[in-house]
Amino acid sequence: MIGSGRQAAPVARRGLKKVAIKQLRLGMYVEQLCCSWIDTPFWQSSFLIESAAQLERIAASRAADAWIDTERGLDVAPAPEDSATGPAAPPPAAGPAFRFRTPAHSTMEDELGRAAVLLNASKRALCDMFNEARMGCAVEMRHAMPLVESIANSVLRNPGALIGLARLKTADNYTYMHSVAVCALMIALARQMGLDDHLTRELGLAGLLHDVGKMAVPAEVLNKPGSLTEDEFFVVRGHPEKGHAMLLASPDVGPVALEVCLHHHERPDGRGYPHRLSGDALGLYARMGAVCDVYDAITSDRPYKAGWCPAESLRRMAEWARAGQFDEAVFAAFVKCLGIYPVGTLVRLQSGRLGVVAEQPCGKSLLLPKIKVFFSTRARAYIRPELIDLGAPGARDAILGCENAAEWGLHDIDRYWLGDSVAKTP
Repeated sequence: MIGSGRQAAPVARRGLKKVAIKQLRLGMYVEQLCCSWIDTPFWQSSFLIESAAQLERIAASRAADAWIDTERGLDVAPAPEDSATGPAAPPPAAGPAFRFRTPAHSTMEDELGRAAVLLNASKRALCDMFNEARMGCAVEMRHAMPLVESIANSVLRNPGALIGLARLKTADNYTYMHSVAVCALMIALARQMGLDDHLTRELGLAGLLHDVGKMAVPAEVLNKPGSLTEDEFFVVRGHPEKGHAMLLASPDVGPVALEVCLHHHERPDGRGYPHRLSGDALGLYARMGAVCDVYDAITSDRPYKAGWCPAESLRRMAEWARAGQFDEAVFAAFVKCLGIYPVGTLVRLQSGRLGVVAEQPCGKSLLLPKIKVFFSTRARAYIRPELIDLGAPGARDAILGCENAAEWGLHDIDRYWLGDSVAKTP
């Protein structure tokens, strides 16, 4: 699907220098970390080190060395006796006033219960908020932002729970749950990209409000089970501009949400809508919104099609990214925050068992999630469900690839990772 090999060394040029990770400091420009892109903690391959948090993330990665560019940043620190005459590292930039509380990591089982409650509350809140927007009322930030912060707290505790559960939506609540899902995905992606808390919250809000313009689309068109007519498709394609106008009428909505609402259907190759933006004209936040929006749309059941397997969706999106539909660097960061095999993916193991990905590894390889196995391909029969951690010391099994549940006659496989205490549909 996506290359996972070690990156090649950068092309030699003046200013490049290979240094040990422990030699990195504030003000250095990293051209490339010496490890696989899967194991790097950043969405860009090249970046300026501007905070102690970046240094901590690099130290926690699998990289032992890095290439730095001394013409774009600082060189290795001078020896102690010469330090008084060496260049001073810039102080860390002052952070924004807003900070998320740092919640303790939650187990998947514990967080699924919280996420189910939050999704039910979110659906009711968004239904009221969007109905007010349909009637011409301004979107109230005093209602929207606390919801974003609650979603963010769940994502910070365990991202797989809320993101996985929000994917299991029904036709009657699709628009509201899609908005919650994109909010959660935007927050997870922003954290993966190392964006600050203030901007992460703004991007979560953008995800929550990105489809508010669909309130201007007739319900019979929005929920039509068959193909749209040309006129109906024209109406649907107008929802970004309709939503942008609604948000402009809300004085507290900031530029991030406005950008994502108006441009989340644009493409880097210029073939999107409504303005066919391309290149530098298409901002980073809209590029992030496009990836999150499409992923949730294609993995969810719709009136006109069943949702695709999460891992298969990422494989297809990787092809689309190479073809110009998505920003490839943003998409690579998105894969890192979800995993090569996202929660809910049916996989086949070397042992001949089938299982569903139940939880992503925390600080481990993207190829080593926890799997709830329940079926033997050799006996073609169900077996007693068992949770195995592919990243645990001594683990002997491994993923061979994804499987199609229908081809094995399997139904409702989500129950194996959801557990008995969580209803499938919020």
